[in-house]
Amino acid sequence: MRILPVLALSALATGLVVVLPGGPAAAAALPTGARSLESVNYPGRFVRHAGALGQLEAVTSGSTAQVRRDATFTVVNGLAAPGCYSLQTRDGLFLRHRDFRLRVDANTGDATFRADATFCAVDGAQAGSVALVSYNYPDRRVRHRDFALWLDPYQDTAAFRADSSFRLAAPWAPKTTKGPVIPGLFADPHIAAFGGRYYLYPTTDGYAGWGGTYYKAFSSTDLVNWTDHGVILDHGPDVSWADDSAWAPAVAAANGRYYLYFSGGAASGDTTKQLGVAVADSPTGPFRDALGRPLVRGGQFAGGQAIDPMVFTDDNGQSYLYWGQGVARAVPLGSDMVSFDPAQVRVVTPAGYNEAPFVFKRAGLYYLMWSENDTRSEDYRVAYATGSSPLGPWTNRGVVLSKRLDAGVKGTGHHSVVRAPGTDTWYMAYHRFAVPAGNGTNRETTIDRMDFNADGTIRPVVPTL
Repeated sequence: MRILPVLALSALATGLVVVLPGGPAAAAALPTGARSLESVNYPGRFVRHAGALGQLEAVTSGSTAQVRRDATFTVVNGLAAPGCYSLQTRDGLFLRHRDFRLRVDANTGDATFRADATFCAVDGAQAGSVALVSYNYPDRRVRHRDFALWLDPYQDTAAFRADSSFRLAAPWAPKTTKGPVIPGLFADPHIAAFGGRYYLYPTTDGYAGWGGTYYKAFSSTDLVNWTDHGVILDHGPDVSWADDSAWAPAVAAANGRYYLYFSGGAASGDTTKQLGVAVADSPTGPFRDALGRPLVRGGQFAGGQAIDPMVFTDDNGQSYLYWGQGVARAVPLGSDMVSFDPAQVRVVTPAGYNEAPFVFKRAGLYYLMWSENDTRSEDYRVAYATGSSPLGPWTNRGVVLSKRLDAGVKGTGHHSVVRAPGTDTWYMAYHRFAVPAGNGTNRETTIDRMDFNADGTIRPVVPTL
């Protein structure tokens, strides 16, 4: 991977007009989700991977199931830039270039792979078609040559433009299973309902060492169809004290505004994590750092790591901040939502706790939930306790969500809970290893219903595909 000029990277990452040799090309927006890519100048031939290598091949309804599957990709959030795109196979691999040859490989999460697997879309040679510009080689486009797919320098000729243009077609192998609710790699989802609409705030995943730097917001009216509202906070330009480890956001509404609580660290090698808070006038941002410094400093309290913030607001309007890996802490927030009295911080760590505290209230009963084990383990899971106040004391009720190996579902955890407005219907959003080829840094977000027994205990949530 080579280093790009700052202006070139900025244009590609934000979806602005990309200027290539031979004149300007207008940026194009791609719909996310399952698609097949048909050649403009060879109708009936589609982008497909045969083994690992990318090629152009004729595909029809009579083609084998494997050919149709190999000619289907999911357009997802760009692994290296949110304004661009990556193409994921049905087997969880990503289309990328290596030595300028197109192939599919598993996402290693390092900067080179993410850049090699990210493409920015511009208008193609014919109306409605697109061309895919390399993120890290912006003078090169994906094109077919002798029906093999290459990344070649742009040529201002009709032949090259046709060879590098594709129509987005219905997928040859439609997805038949439920989830993920957001195409692509996202984890640690915080779900909330504001103004009768649902909002999801996840960690952007797919980075080695969980080194993502930005957050996106998604919204829905039905928990099925989600709108991507883009980047709402980016540690790079928006947070002076953190430039790495953009983890596990949570959003709360108060004072007619919206408060985003987040984890942050430094890319310099310092492993200390801290908690911040940002504020916006809309649940979809943009958010700005409310303090210009951490809300909870790394090492401010002995034991545990300052990550995974969550805010619960009780019926009387009092809000509480919860956080911590290894040790769970809680404290009443000030009415400004950006301050607290350190002397009031309380340790509330239940047995089996690792991280991701979440608190809600139903029918007068308080629920403290958390994740057990390591997020890299297939045994990552959710447990809970009940209590009579936001600070306990708590009665441990055991595990409520765990892996389902018969369906290939592993690593189910770091959840959040939302109640459908005006009802007693509840849902749990959580992440799992991406199905089928995910792991602890390649995770996806899904949602399942959460039901209760007559005594208020939660019935085990069965992960669904």
